[in-house]
Amino acid sequence: MFGDIGLSRLTDAGLAWRVLDEEVGELRADQLEGVDAVLVLGHERVTAGSIPPSGRLRHVARFGAGFDAVDTEACARQGVLVTNAPDAVRRPVADSVIALLYALSHQLVVKDRLVREGRWAERGAWRGPGLTGATVGIVGLGGIGLETARRVRAQGLRVLGYNRSDRGREAAEAGAEPATLDEVLTGSDYVVVAVAANPGTRHLIGERELALMRPTARLINVSRGVVVDEEALIARLSDGRLAGAGLDVFTEEPLKPDSPLTALDNVVLAPHSLCWTDRYTDAVSASVMASLVAVSRGEQPPETVNAPFDPDSTEKDRT
Repeated sequence: MFGDIGLSRLTDAGLAWRVLDEEVGELRADQLEGVDAVLVLGHERVTAGSIPPSGRLRHVARFGAGFDAVDTEACARQGVLVTNAPDAVRRPVADSVIALLYALSHQLVVKDRLVREGRWAERGAWRGPGLTGATVGIVGLGGIGLETARRVRAQGLRVLGYNRSDRGREAAEAGAEPATLDEVLTGSDYVVVAVAANPGTRHLIGERELALMRPTARLINVSRGVVVDEEALIARLSDGRLAGAGLDVFTEEPLKPDSPLTALDNVVLAPHSLCWTDRYTDAVSASVMASLVAVSRGEQPPETVNAPFDPDSTEKDRT
């Protein structure tokens, strides 16, 4: 799927590796028996049941920034470190947001279709709203959200930013005005969703939140599909209560060809890969391989998601 991801770096570091011979939705303990680390490239789930009882597995490395498919707490309890590669994806995903922003503001997908289908006479009916004077709201000011804010501000646009925890200083440095979630939704022409997926963010953008958005506004989601109530979104897009959406993620992936989203002219769709470029692959590969090699040498990797559970330290805390 990603092409050459630089597995030779593992060999050069003296590490033996093999490819699992079976694709599964959830990794099984028997598949991981006898290995010290596992590199997860797709959406395979890693649960408590995935960890072999031998205790040899010590590292789960995610190829990318998202780790919602990994039970990080279960891994920590069993002393398994989880790493990802957020730095490598920040710029490519932020660039993807800009691509969707321009595609939506200039009706790019529909205009492409007009040319391919010989419907030039209809072009006057598809005037995009443009970006002049627009306000872009960003929900989630992590690495991707802040990088997006910098790029949007560079276009001379106003940026509103919401984060569940206080990131006022970082937001200001990136050019975003701190705001509540409701303020972002009511005050933006384009709303970008860039939060991490976890139980607390499931349907963070639901019926109530979508109702707060202007009928002329457009939603961009580069987070995870479950963060947005997809059925509520489809309903508002279908009856004109929301002007459009740019979606690189969906509740169920792959998106079914008969999904109502595929029939809507006001929606731009991408198969959860808009940020994939040659440089994206190179950067993520370098980061992931560096983490695998570091852990194999007993060194602290640059990016960690959890802290392995240490029963001794917990006992000391109690005393």
